[in-house]
Amino acid sequence: MRKFLVGLLVLAIVGGGAAIWILKPWEGKMREEQPAASEPEVDKIKEKLDKMTLDEKIAQMIIPQAPRATLSETTTEKLETAPYGGYILMGDNYRTLAKTREFVQKLQSLAKTPLIITTDEEGGSVQRIANITNKAATDIPFMYQVGQTGDLSKARTVGRVLAEELRAIGVNVDTAPDADVYSNPYNTVIGQRSFSSDPEVVAKMSLALAEGLEENGVMATFKHFPGHGNTATDSHSSLPIVESTREELNAVDLVPFKNAISNGAKMIMVGHIALPNVAGDDTPASLSYKLTTDLLRKELGFDGLIMTDGLNMGALVNNYEEAEIYRKAVEAGADLLLLPTDPELAAQTIKETISEARINESVYRILDYKEKYLSNYEYLDDSYFGSEEHREAVKL
Repeated sequence: MRKFLVGLLVLAIVGGGAAIWILKPWEGKMREEQPAASEPEVDKIKEKLDKMTLDEKIAQMIIPQAPRATLSETTTEKLETAPYGGYILMGDNYRTLAKTREFVQKLQSLAKTPLIITTDEEGGSVQRIANITNKAATDIPFMYQVGQTGDLSKARTVGRVLAEELRAIGVNVDTAPDADVYSNPYNTVIGQRSFSSDPEVVAKMSLALAEGLEENGVMATFKHFPGHGNTATDSHSSLPIVESTREELNAVDLVPFKNAISNGAKMIMVGHIALPNVAGDDTPASLSYKLTTDLLRKELGFDGLIMTDGLNMGALVNNYEEAEIYRKAVEAGADLLLLPTDPELAAQTIKETISEARINESVYRILDYKEKYLSNYEYLDDSYFGSEEHREAVKL
């Protein structure tokens, strides 16, 4: 009887009048089964960004050299208020293994969000951690020698060894691999830092090394976009001007970077290299919107972090006013300004010349990167540093 009555007219008397509803047998069931409207997904990165002051945002875009000694009161206050995005460890930042790690841990403990702690650790002639005073780091061969083996597993192993030794210190981002193609025999600044004069070998080897790094807890940085391999000038002292055409760039220098991007590269360093036949002028790539944003970001589709090469290098400081360097780097599309000569001037310049909307673009990417790749970082103990296993693993 109850089943029958569900389909009947239901008469309700409301306020002296009559209202009639027809209740269909299936209506109640349908209403019960319909899922509740889902809440829009919360963008936690944007929430964090929205809570930051402008000074805090700008500071995230700056990666100066780490303090050389114990933390000063000024540095401590900076870390507790508007900390920089991170620090790079140079040769004179290294002390004993324990003291260096303790110093890095102290930096991280004071910051509100994970710091990028980076260093130049490629192997060959660029091995910063060799400056550790009480213990010998594993001596990594030149990447050119690794490239000559043709063994991708060896490149991946080298990446693992690099990562494990860096994690004994607290470095979470390595400014490696070098993705330059050694195409100019007069190129002394890159030379055997490159895996090969063959762009396909460089593409495969640099990716394998990056995978070895990242699979073992240290993030990679492909450098020096759009390619420093065809230069005869050292950008540390003056500006290299490369006469390559776009066709030549596509066939050689861009091959490793395109491969890295298609395989999910998270960070690319842009070098101080002028390409007048591609960009139309002698502006270094690091300060060029056409090369950093139009080419790297838009055309090649790179959506990760863009870091400049050191902004204290001769290629820039010998040709531009200091404040102009900082402004132009951000206008070009850089997210992270590495090694500004004066970090406070860099921050002030950005504040005075760059819109907050543009700043937000970079800081969103920085915070997202840190949340995804740096927030669960784990240190390794001293036994990994210069271990017998590592020395055997990198033998060619």
